[in-house]
Amino acid sequence: MTVRTDEQAQVGALLAQWRRRRGVSQLELANLSGVSARHVGFVETGRSRPSREMVLRLAEHLEVPLRERNSLLLAAGYAPVFHEKPLDDPAMRPILAAVRRVLRGHHPYPALVTDGRRNLIASNEPFDRLFTEGVAAHLLQPPVNVLRVVLHPEGMAPRIANLGRWRGKLLTGLARRAALDGSLRPLYEELLGYPCEQPVPEVDIPGPDEIMLPLELRCGERVLSFIATFSTFGTARDLTSSELIIESFFPADDDTAAYLSGS
Repeated sequence: MTVRTDEQAQVGALLAQWRRRRGVSQLELANLSGVSARHVGFVETGRSRPSREMVLRLAEHLEVPLRERNSLLLAAGYAPVFHEKPLDDPAMRPILAAVRRVLRGHHPYPALVTDGRRNLIASNEPFDRLFTEGVAAHLLQPPVNVLRVVLHPEGMAPRIANLGRWRGKLLTGLARRAALDGSLRPLYEELLGYPCEQPVPEVDIPGPDEIMLPLELRCGERVLSFIATFSTFGTARDLTSSELIIESFFPADDDTAAYLSGS
């Protein structure tokens, strides 16, 4: 008879949640990981206790974020292996230098870098000039939370022409992350309570010709339109660098491109 421990059941349930979230079958995960589908099933149901290496192997193929991989290890009864270095640690200097080069190279377009809780780490001059115009001083006091700056009624919100849709997009993403990291729940509740005069869609349904949701930002009498992209360090081995997000904004139309280039 196989005796199932609470630890086995807990880590198995968590792995099963991540597998379903990624839309992967037990057989597909087994083929990726080089084990049998039967073994994956035993791990998920708690009939088999996975080794530390097996937990990390399954988490790697499920693309589980490093912080959550530590949670899986703890659930399986193992010590975490991914550590968190402060930004002023000497080991972080090459990472921060690379970030600054990216920000400088993105000129004349806005760009910024945030940590895993969307607190501002660094930004370039176009971002500071265009995106923080009119933002209340108390919102720009460190630590600056970018989501708060965007959605606060004394922040960017009054200047965002399509605030309702952007609010829905940002809050949906934050709610998803808060379900994994409970420390983000207070921020989500705070942002959810901000007033918004525009309707916020429950489900974001694109129009027939819409392929991207732009950020439409009022700048004087103009409305500048931006497409946002996100970049991360794909080979990061510690929590701090793995959670850094480089957010780059590109002009979504010719008028915005001409305005940003000064032509």
